[in-house]
Amino acid sequence: MEVGSLLILPGDGIGPEVMDEVCRIIDWFESKRNIKFNKTFDLVGGAAYEKYGLPLADKTLERANEVDAILLGAVGGPKYDGLDFSLKPERGLLRLRKELDLYSNLRPAQCFDALSDYSSLKPDIVSGLDVMIIRELSSGSYFGEPRGIMKNDSGERYAINTTYYSEPEIRRVARSAFEIATKRTGKVCSMEKANVMEVGVLWREVVQDVRDKEFSDIDLTHMYADAGAMQLVRWPKQFDVIVTDNLFGDLLSDCAAMLTGSLGMLPSASLGNKNANGKLRAMYEPVHGSAPDISGKGLANPIACILSFSMALRYTFDLKEEADTLDKAVEQVLYNGIRTADLLQKGDAKPASTKEVCDAILLQLNISQSLGVLKP
Repeated sequence: MEVGSLLILPGDGIGPEVMDEVCRIIDWFESKRNIKFNKTFDLVGGAAYEKYGLPLADKTLERANEVDAILLGAVGGPKYDGLDFSLKPERGLLRLRKELDLYSNLRPAQCFDALSDYSSLKPDIVSGLDVMIIRELSSGSYFGEPRGIMKNDSGERYAINTTYYSEPEIRRVARSAFEIATKRTGKVCSMEKANVMEVGVLWREVVQDVRDKEFSDIDLTHMYADAGAMQLVRWPKQFDVIVTDNLFGDLLSDCAAMLTGSLGMLPSASLGNKNANGKLRAMYEPVHGSAPDISGKGLANPIACILSFSMALRYTFDLKEEADTLDKAVEQVLYNGIRTADLLQKGDAKPASTKEVCDAILLQLNISQSLGVLKP
């Protein structure tokens, strides 16, 4: 049974090697569950620049517009630092987000009980943590105009970045947050800097208006983003869904990453409006970077990319049972102590390789299949 189309963009650095393991997971679902994906592969970031002279080729963007979901590895690396800003690998990722109008970025920060000792915070603070950070993704400081580095009349250089938000842009990401909250605990905290930024004032007003008129059952609170960062490391379990703008969302989600023990654990989903097939236009990617220093050494943690595929199963392909089973397989592997080096402490057992972690997850999936956890 074909459930939809999937464009796979491995990217740079550790991207291709973690994506290889995700493809093994996909192959398992196709062979064991009779689920078929119409898969295509292409390049993005530095790899695309080396082949096409651009961080995202037009033909790749055309294909991205046609598929139901995109699965991306990672982009960037120091070898591309000398490129013009418009050609840097990250511009390919930003162009995908902008052209596909992927405005709602879901970044779950979940601390598995098996990893509560590995967080930078005390286990009782993070054990059982399950926070969803929703970051507006297609506007704000990363896209606002004017922008650039310029010279004044005296020849001195200055730089401009513009933080721009329209009311419709805020309104739609607020709806996305409230819709997700209705499936969780019904709590949303909106974060901005309304005390010093007019954008923050408008953000707070619009989010409150959407709640009052469309989601009156939601428990909505507001918090300044800097205070939110402090509260995330002080008492993170007070939060369920956090909604914030592009810049603050980037910072807060990375802060939340260390609550879980490693950036290698965090998946993300970037959602837009429904496509012609009635599916939410979406791109799934790990939060971690390309980590070129460990690329090709078999040291990369593949779990964030694997969990990103799990989010694709859940949000694009409506395969909740399969997504739950994959998540539980990952959790069991962590409980069994099979972990890459980023999840180990002094005195722990020898770290597992990228491939060995995936081998263990596949074993747990086979066990689930044999026990009938996944119904035919």
